[in-house]
Amino acid sequence: MAEYPSSHPLLPKPVASQRLEPLPWQAPKPPEEDPDAPRRVQQILASPSYRPAVQDVQFLNRYETRPARLQLDYMKPELGLQENGVRNTIVVFGSTRIPEPAAAKRKLQVLKEALAKRPDSEELQQRVKVAERIAAKSHYYEIAREFGRLVGNAGHGPLDCRLVVMTGGGPGMMEAANRGAFDVGAKTVGLNITLPHEQFPNPYITPELCFQFHYFALRKMHFLLRAKALVVFPGGYGTFDELFETLTLVQTRKIRPLPVVLVGKEYWQRAVDFDFLVEEGTIDPEDKELFWYAESAREIWEGIVWWYESNGESLINGEPYPAAEVK
Repeated sequence: MAEYPSSHPLLPKPVASQRLEPLPWQAPKPPEEDPDAPRRVQQILASPSYRPAVQDVQFLNRYETRPARLQLDYMKPELGLQENGVRNTIVVFGSTRIPEPAAAKRKLQVLKEALAKRPDSEELQQRVKVAERIAAKSHYYEIAREFGRLVGNAGHGPLDCRLVVMTGGGPGMMEAANRGAFDVGAKTVGLNITLPHEQFPNPYITPELCFQFHYFALRKMHFLLRAKALVVFPGGYGTFDELFETLTLVQTRKIRPLPVVLVGKEYWQRAVDFDFLVEEGTIDPEDKELFWYAESAREIWEGIVWWYESNGESLINGEPYPAAEVK
């Protein structure tokens, strides 16, 4: 390397990365100039107004800063999904109250023993009936888990992130789907939501793909941005919310049509009388064609694959963001 020609009058000298002399503001006003200065400087440094905006949680939580929070609530998961190569998803919903069969049986047994000691308790009688019905539905846990395995093994295998399982990140049916993908070593996504009470994500979500949202609206958007299918197991309010929102978006063609599979025909036909809605004229006959029923993991998977093949598309190799029309 050539030596710097220090004698050349027109060339500037290199600037060191560190100053030799500190600038005046790099030290607080000394007490010998004003005995009260150190106290006052500390008072200023401790003031919330002095915190940088990105570190001021109180400021970020103000009503006026909601637009910034909405943007961040969208951006953080989006960047995380991109960085992990997640292109498309199959979204799985269902009750958080339906555990794996062994857990359902244990809870039922505990309640039966309690009822045996207090046979006149109407509350315990009702709780036993509910626990029996939950135990009867617990086989759906195994179906959801098996379906998660099928998705996890799709494409080139578990390391292929072109298609992954995405759930709401909770227990029950969502845990089962995440667990199935986890069983085969595939990445799997969970989108949690902040609530007034403490909650925990299920343990089978890929850690770097478990996101916590503040706004339901942004969480809903991320459920559908990459969705190639929606698989819905028996569930309650939250499950119905996501199901009917998706059906409405497809019905109005706000998003491109995608497979919607209701698992457990007996449950869903009793929970929602779609024929009644058609008869009453509140939906059209064609709106009943926006979904179909399935009873097994293999039936769910083969139905989704057939849907794409019959539409001349590929479930695995398709372009990402099939629902990109969401605005």
